[in-house]
Amino acid sequence: MCRDDFDRLWAEASTITGWLTRDQALRLWSEAVRLPPGALVVEIGSHHGRSTVVLAAAVDGRGSVVAVDPFVEGRLFGGAPTRAAFEANLATYGLTETVRLVADYSTRLRPGWTEPIDLLYVDGKHDYWTCSDDLRWSRHLRDGSTLLVHDAFSSIGVTLSLLVHVLPSCRLAYAGRDGSLARFEKRPPSVRDRWRTVRELPWWMRNVVVKVLLRLRLRPLARVLGHDGDYDPY
Repeated sequence: MCRDDFDRLWAEASTITGWLTRDQALRLWSEAVRLPPGALVVEIGSHHGRSTVVLAAAVDGRGSVVAVDPFVEGRLFGGAPTRAAFEANLATYGLTETVRLVADYSTRLRPGWTEPIDLLYVDGKHDYWTCSDDLRWSRHLRDGSTLLVHDAFSSIGVTLSLLVHVLPSCRLAYAGRDGSLARFEKRPPSVRDRWRTVRELPWWMRNVVVKVLLRLRLRPLARVLGHDGDYDPY
């Protein structure tokens, strides 16, 4: 598959409700499309399935995606209607057979997980404790595989969990980001890898300030910091 395949997919998948940007979707696609036959992708946090569709389309016919989402009831997450939209989107793109939905909490599923993972995408609950537990899924990554974390250096909870659990890690190396989508490789990190993580902290602090300004309805000040929009920096 080539870049044109992604462009055609994104033209439609971008209409699915979600916060994944085009550049971030391209990163997901690029990482998944190069996986070997029989590869397993695990996605933590699916919502309506924008990222799920991108990942599944990239491995369709060659691998599979396990989508983990409890679809919690309530105004914020949508519960059953969100799950129905997720399943409808998979059906629309003919990806139902490629994706195995596990409608459960990632923190409850993880302790019993045994399968090796070829690509891990973390976009679950953004509090420090849940994200910290979700990062433990990386133990199942094959050596040299990729961990992608959404809202890194944007969300306070996600960033703190990365600083506490990944920065001092001896098995995960920071490899860059696409907006707030951070990429890590399962390999021993160098001093330079760790320093690159630390260098993202000013950008993180800028994003926290932007979020505060948006909640105070001070959008003109947020624009001074380079954020032009009504939503948080994703």
